[in-house]
Amino acid sequence: MTEGQSATLDWRDGVIPVSTRFDDPYFSLAGGLEETRHVFLQGNDLPERLRPGFRVAELGFGTGLNMLALALAAGDTPIHFTSFEAFPMTATDIARALDAFSDARALADPFLAAWRDGERRFDVGLVSVHVIEGDARDTLPAWTGKADAWFLDGFSPAKNPELWSPDLMAEVAAHTAPGGTAATYTAAGFVRRGLENAGFDVERQPGYGRKRHMTVARMQ
Repeated sequence: MTEGQSATLDWRDGVIPVSTRFDDPYFSLAGGLEETRHVFLQGNDLPERLRPGFRVAELGFGTGLNMLALALAAGDTPIHFTSFEAFPMTATDIARALDAFSDARALADPFLAAWRDGERRFDVGLVSVHVIEGDARDTLPAWTGKADAWFLDGFSPAKNPELWSPDLMAEVAAHTAPGGTAATYTAAGFVRRGLENAGFDVERQPGYGRKRHMTVARMQ
């Protein structure tokens, strides 16, 4: 994975972006925004835990849908969002993907304008966003922040194992505030073990749609 590479896409049914690099869709075929709310918001007990200055971090920015769902949930609470993305999509492709989600798309114009201009720091409502481009195996260790909640949203562990490695899960733990949480759609055993070995208490919960299980974790 090399910094500066862009996402390469196919479009399923003209609506759902699919990474040709990882042969995996960017969001659930059964409803991406509802999946985000189920997995990443509910999985991290959000928006209930939100307070001014709350810090959310993410592996895998993709279309920005998770960020927009968080902004919708945050309302008038100022929070921080940091995302790590190796293969950024173009603004045109992001806009096309977000057209499927009217609630999220309604917030997206400032984000899309900034993205087209090459800006990776911008605000969406009261959410202060920083997208860090490059391989997370390099960029996350160099990050000086700590998150109160993590959205672990890389492509499938079977197709993108680098983003789920024990070493990277240890970096997630090292960049998690005391009592912080993480959530992901995957219940793959090696991901759960990696989080446990890194110091999280881990449990499976019901997944979204056809996924039987997902994973939630809390820093011990």
